[in-house]
Amino acid sequence: MSWFDAPDGTSLYYKDWGRGRPVMFSHGWPLSADAWEDQMVFLAEHGCRVIAHDRRGHGRSGQPWQGNDMNTYADDLAALVDALDLREAVFVGHSTGGGEVARYLGRHGGARAAKAVLVGAVPPIMLKTPANPDGLPLDVFDGIRAGVHADRAQFFRDLSGPFYGANRAGAKVSQGLRDTFWLIGMQGSLKAELDCIKQFSETDFTEDLRRIEVPTLFIHGDDDQIVPLANSAQKAVKLVRNATLKVYPGAPHGLAATHKDQLNQDLLRFIQA
Repeated sequence: MSWFDAPDGTSLYYKDWGRGRPVMFSHGWPLSADAWEDQMVFLAEHGCRVIAHDRRGHGRSGQPWQGNDMNTYADDLAALVDALDLREAVFVGHSTGGGEVARYLGRHGGARAAKAVLVGAVPPIMLKTPANPDGLPLDVFDGIRAGVHADRAQFFRDLSGPFYGANRAGAKVSQGLRDTFWLIGMQGSLKAELDCIKQFSETDFTEDLRRIEVPTLFIHGDDDQIVPLANSAQKAVKLVRNATLKVYPGAPHGLAATHKDQLNQDLLRFIQA
């Protein structure tokens, strides 16, 4: 286990496994690097070096009051990538982590990047605005904030249902997976998790996407109840100059767990291409 000090002194936890082509993972809300373990083990066994950090305020990282914003998330990622001297890295982000990757590439450039993969990612913007009339209204996210404020533990238990599609007829989602979502979410800072709701919902990544120059793969489930496909990947792929979209029929938001074998193979093919 390793820790790294961010520019403001916040201690960030990260895993660094294997040898070979570096693959840098950014997790979704309210999770941690553990959400990527199925992909990390698989890719490390197939000749990659895999790194994943716990975003500030999440998992085992420090829980500062300040800095829970998308620019700082991207700066933390950049500092870790520089400290590890990663080159020709493949950046993989899920949900909020997809936004973090987009902001990193838009804000810091792609000098250390070779490719990017955005899985169930929030870009270009989730919130309904005059420029994004198809987005979700603010009261949806106010409801999330209210639920986390009122009873975070129960809210996360309930959220695990639509997150993994466990609320769909015929779904085969284990209670263990749902319990793990709850456990990881409860390890984070309440302050950071509340702040992050605004970041994943209101941040506009449009210009970041336009600045991405590396080959980019979008992967999204067409039954994503958390980040609807039509207002995310289907729009985002049109903003990145060298991008493709792969849709998983019937897949939920948490497809890194429910469709891990398919995702693992798609990641490996894209990395090796």
